[in-house]
Amino acid sequence: MIGQKQWVIADGWIPPASSGPEPEMTSHESACMVNMNDAEADVEMVVYFTDREPVGPYRMRIPAQRVLHVRFNDFAEPEPIPLGTDYSVLITASVPIVVQHTRLDSRQAANALASTIAYPASTGH
Repeated sequence: MIGQKQWVIADGWIPPASSGPEPEMTSHESACMVNMNDAEADVEMVVYFTDREPVGPYRMRIPAQRVLHVRFNDFAEPEPIPLGTDYSVLITASVPIVVQHTRLDSRQAANALASTIAYPASTGH
């Protein structure tokens, strides 16, 4: 099996402003998750902060043999993630998946895009 069941995104921070057309150029953070298994993946995310209790879980499903891109800006339940606030995310899946983290900072016309693989926190078994 390809992937892990737990992943950590340590450097979370959604830029508080944007420039350019929405929604394409809205400053955001996202996770791209791929499920290469024959079974659906149930995914939970818990968000940790510097100065308050964790929030979550945020729940989603990734069908078998599919990808899911989620923008942390779009999370509503149990509550939105505040902009301009440091956070980290623990992602737990029912089957091994692969997670990539991306930040688009469009606060100024010269946009910045950063992307990295999340930290694989557990074995896939």
